[in-house]
Amino acid sequence: MSVAAELIDTRKAPAPTRDLAQGLRDIRDHGLTIIPDVLAGDTLKRARDALYAAAATDRARGREQKFSLDYAHDETNQRVWNVLSRDPVFEDMVVHPIALHYVREILGWPALLGNISANITGPGGGEMVLHADQIFVPEPWSSEPQGMNVAWLLDDFTEANGATRFAPGSHKLNRAPRPDEANVATIPLEAPAGSIVVFESRVWHKTGHNRTASETRAGAFAWYTKPIYRAQENWFLSLKPEVRQFASEEMLVLLGYKGDLLGLVNGASPV
Repeated sequence: MSVAAELIDTRKAPAPTRDLAQGLRDIRDHGLTIIPDVLAGDTLKRARDALYAAAATDRARGREQKFSLDYAHDETNQRVWNVLSRDPVFEDMVVHPIALHYVREILGWPALLGNISANITGPGGGEMVLHADQIFVPEPWSSEPQGMNVAWLLDDFTEANGATRFAPGSHKLNRAPRPDEANVATIPLEAPAGSIVVFESRVWHKTGHNRTASETRAGAFAWYTKPIYRAQENWFLSLKPEVRQFASEEMLVLLGYKGDLLGLVNGASPV
């Protein structure tokens, strides 16, 4: 049995939990945790409607941009970038108390919001390359993650409709998957709409294959890093001015406008 196979145990997916301490243990042991019922009712509907409206606008105006880890031939997987500028509901996701609790516990504070984008997987495709999110960090990686994702499930995630697939325990390898590990065993992250999934940056994962005839599966992914890393999204160029103008102190830190030791202007924080 390979080292990867010894650490990856697809029988050990963590059960959903609202207990924050248990969630941190799940991330330590498995690389991820599932928190149910974070969005509900009108808030969930508004977020879902806002995302699908933004996706439809991008497609109608020819503004879609692929992601480098998507398969180039697959047109069923739509990325929606910079959703922070699309609707205020995504601002609330970025600074949600549960999300920021995990950011502070896993990465410390200050941290940066590297990106918040969305992925809509359509029928008949959507699968992406198996990867870990901190591939920009030289190997061997340390035992401390350099980033984390908070995935907001705006539709039910099921194995059939392309739920994100994980290799639990793979974060303990402290490296990205090798080409000959592209087909390593993974499990679908199945959870109802309104749940969030927090996963650290070393765990291996990919978008699943949507095998349904008509279902789409949408999720928004907020990516946070330690403050030494450049953000994936260039907020200073792409952000709608009112988001920065009315941002909370926490949001200003996450966007890089309020600095401490790093990101200074003439030795002081810009704001």
